[in-house]
Amino acid sequence: MSADDPRLGTTVVHRRYVSHAEAHYAGALVDGAWGLGLFGDVATELCIVTDGDEGLFASYDDVQFRSPVRAGDVVEARGTLVRVGRRSRRMDFELRVVARGEAVTGRDSAARVLPEPVVATTATGTVVVPSRD
Repeated sequence: MSADDPRLGTTVVHRRYVSHAEAHYAGALVDGAWGLGLFGDVATELCIVTDGDEGLFASYDDVQFRSPVRAGDVVEARGTLVRVGRRSRRMDFELRVVARGEAVTGRDSAARVLPEPVVATTATGTVVVPSRD
């Protein structure tokens, strides 16, 4: 496929509230694998949008956990198609915290939208789709 493939740059975004059931560690921290699961969902939709097939995740590269995700956060998982091969699709992923629970005395459910999203996790991944031949 050529570098001018019209599918390049296609982006899919999912938003999700992080429930307290997802927290596994002190401080209501969520394990990094939870975010990778969201990347899998984003990759599936991206394959559907660009190829009409769910595809199959083959590998992750360069996964970086940059900031914690906590119960009570609202996160945005974003995937962008950056390379198209005959059957392979390379995608860049980013998980950002866009809102955060901030309990205060008398208001356990207090929360706020962050002025700037906080990048929690980044990764690159490769998916394969059936041949069109």
